[in-house]
Amino acid sequence: MDQDKPLNDLLFALKERAKELNCLYEIEELFSRADLSLPEILQGMVRAIPPGWQYPDFCQAKVTCGDLTFQSEKWKETLWTQSADVVVQDEIAGRITVSYTEEMPVADEGPFLKEERKLINTIADRLERRILHERIKNVFHEQQNAGQRSQFSVIIGLLKNTDAKLLTRISRKMLNFLSWSGIEEAKQLIASPPDSQESQEMNRPLQRRKSTDLLAISDEIFRIATKYLGEQQVLGSIQEWIVEDRSNFIMKILEDTGSSVAEMINAIERFQHRAPHAMELPPPREKALRVSMIRRLLNDDPQYIEIAKRWLEPADFHDLWRHIIFPAGSHGKVGGKGSGLFLAQQILRKSSLSDDLVHKIKTPKSWYLTSDGILNFINHNDLEEIMEQKYEDIAQVRQEYPYIVHIFKNSPLPPEIMNGLSAALDDLPEWPLIVRSSSLLEDRVGTSFAGKYKSLFIANQGSKQERLLALVDAVTEV
Repeated sequence: MDQDKPLNDLLFALKERAKELNCLYEIEELFSRADLSLPEILQGMVRAIPPGWQYPDFCQAKVTCGDLTFQSEKWKETLWTQSADVVVQDEIAGRITVSYTEEMPVADEGPFLKEERKLINTIADRLERRILHERIKNVFHEQQNAGQRSQFSVIIGLLKNTDAKLLTRISRKMLNFLSWSGIEEAKQLIASPPDSQESQEMNRPLQRRKSTDLLAISDEIFRIATKYLGEQQVLGSIQEWIVEDRSNFIMKILEDTGSSVAEMINAIERFQHRAPHAMELPPPREKALRVSMIRRLLNDDPQYIEIAKRWLEPADFHDLWRHIIFPAGSHGKVGGKGSGLFLAQQILRKSSLSDDLVHKIKTPKSWYLTSDGILNFINHNDLEEIMEQKYEDIAQVRQEYPYIVHIFKNSPLPPEIMNGLSAALDDLPEWPLIVRSSSLLEDRVGTSFAGKYKSLFIANQGSKQERLLALVDAVTEV
C-alpha cells in the first residue's frame, strides 16, 4: 500500500490541476465573449468557480463588483472562506469569495490548497483588468457621443484615478508627437531647452536635461493636442496607444531570452483572450509581435523570418501552441522541419482563399516536440556521457551506435513529455502516424539535410496504452 502512495499522490495532484485549468478556461471564455455584459460575466464566474476547488460539492462562491453582487444559490456565511480583493490602481473595486458549507480537512490555507490561492488571485487579476477596460471604454463612448472638448478632462481624470502610469506613458507619446510635428507650445513644455548645435559637436557627453513631470502637465498636453490636431485625431491616438500598451506584457516576455516556452505560451493565450475587446494593433507593433513570435518559437534565421513575417499572424500561434509538447522550463523551438511545415501550412491555407487549386491541397495534422526535448530526456536519465560521442573516432561512433539506440529505447521519457504524447494521441485518430526528426541543424535555409535523419512509421492501432507505448518507442529511437 505504501508503494502505491506516490502514484496516488501524483494522480490526485494531476486531477486537482485539471480541475483548476478547466476553471480558468471557463473564466477566460467568459471574458473573451464580447457579447456578454459585466453582470453576465460575474454571474458566470459564480457558476464556474466552485468546480475548480478541491471539494466542489460543498463549495460556494460570491463575487462583488461595486454595487453588484452575485452568489451561489443558497449561499450562506461560514467560517471556512478564502477571498481575494479586486484592486484597480490602489482602489478596492470588488471581491471574490470562495467558501465551504462544511468543515473540510486542513490543507495549506485552512481547508484550501496553495494552488487554490494562486487560482483565486489569478481570477481576481483577470476581473481587475476587465473592470479597468469597462471604465475606459465607457468614457470613450461618452467622448464619441458628446463631441465636447471638456470630455477630455473626463478621460484624463479617469486615467489619473485608475492608471496613472498609463496616463504618463500616453502623455509622453503625445508630447513627443506634438514636438516632432513642430508645435512650439509643446516644445515649451519640455523642462529645459535642447543643447545648442555647438555643444552637440563637442566631444563630450551632452548635459543631462531636467526631467519633466508628465503627469502634472497632462491636462496642458492634451489641451494643446486638441487645439492643433482636433478631438477625433487625439481620441484615436489615445485609443491606439492604450491598445499598444496592453500588448507590452507579451512583447516583454518574447524579447526576454530567459522566458520559457510555458511563459510565452501563457502570454500568447492571454493576448488572444484580450483580442476580442481590443482594437487592431498599430502596424509597427503588430509586425514586431509577429517577428518576436517567429524568432522565439520557430526559427531565428533572417531569411526564414523575412518570408514568415509576410504570412504568419499572431492568431496563427494560438493554434500552434496547443500542439507543442515541451519539457518543464523549456526554452526550445519546434525545430527546422517543424517550423518549415508550419509556415508552409499557413501559406497554403491563406493562398487557398483565392486559388481553387491550392484549396484542394491537404496538410497533415501535426504535433511538435521542442528542440530541447532530447536534452531534457538525456538529463532525466543521467545519460550525459552520450554528449561525448561526437568527439570519438568515427569507427568508435559506429561501433557504439547500436548500444546508444538500445539505451534510448529502454529509457523513460519525462512525465511532462509522456503527458503531451498522451494528449496528442487523444487528438489524433487511429490512423498511421509518422515520427520525424526536426532538429535545428536540418531543413533550414541554406542547410537542408532532408532525408538524412530518421523518419519512422507506426500503425497507431490498438488500445490507448498500446498506441502510447508504440509512439514512445518511435520518439526515443528518432
